[in-house]
Amino acid sequence: MRLVTIETGGRRQVAALSRDGMTVRPVAASAGEAAGSMLALIAAWQGLAGAMEPHLGEPVPLAGVKLLAPIPRPARNVFCVGKNYHEHAKEFASSGFDSTAKEIIPEAPVVFSKPPSSVIATGETILGSLDPTASVDYEGELAVIIGKGGRGISRAQAAAHVFGYTIVNDVTARTLQQKHRQWLLGKGIDTFCPMGPAILTADEVPDVRKLNLRTWVNGELRQDAVVADLIFDIPTLIETISSVIALEPGDVIATGTPVGVGIGFTPPKFLKAGDRVAIEISGIGRLENPVG
Repeated sequence: MRLVTIETGGRRQVAALSRDGMTVRPVAASAGEAAGSMLALIAAWQGLAGAMEPHLGEPVPLAGVKLLAPIPRPARNVFCVGKNYHEHAKEFASSGFDSTAKEIIPEAPVVFSKPPSSVIATGETILGSLDPTASVDYEGELAVIIGKGGRGISRAQAAAHVFGYTIVNDVTARTLQQKHRQWLLGKGIDTFCPMGPAILTADEVPDVRKLNLRTWVNGELRQDAVVADLIFDIPTLIETISSVIALEPGDVIATGTPVGVGIGFTPPKFLKAGDRVAIEISGIGRLENPVG
């Protein structure tokens, strides 16, 4: 099932997106708080998963509602992972913007975060003008949504804690990222975390490693990779983070970006006002945002 958050009549609702992406079926009030909050639905999912049909309303055209980020305001910072595809790690190391370590391939996951205020929906504008250094870059990423929380989750247990998957664009002000060493300011700017368009529930993904990620800038294909190319796979990321931070339902983990970002070009191809970035992951949909 693909789940989205919509706004209609000034009210937020969770809805199921049709396979063709043309209609949505809003979750009815009979589902309680889950009808209006994706976080509440995730928390209640174990009791609803096999019985969603009675709680779904009649289809309405997607064009007639406003599509929000699937989790419009995460309860906590979005967990992110840097340098997690082999070829991207190499391009980042040779770009001159990597001030975090000397090694090309990290010996352990590089984890940082983006604040909830950075999240925007597909179609909304990335405010590149907020970067005073004019070094805005894109990073198409698969993101994992945690279902059942916990601390000390092992690799073997990790799959049971995944609710589903969505797309994140880990937009980055490269000069700020380099200047401040820690990446929060370079990556946490308002609007620098487009997310969506939907959450694909884990039961729809037999093998997450086979998902394909592609990113276009102004129609030019820049990134094309499969999740199997991750240096640290999803179970490892869940195990690593939960070993010291208890994960909670609705937590978002962006798993890293493949080769093909703007700083990989000579000279770098930074984003500018008027550009459009589109990211697709098989089964999830297309996240597309203009740059302002």
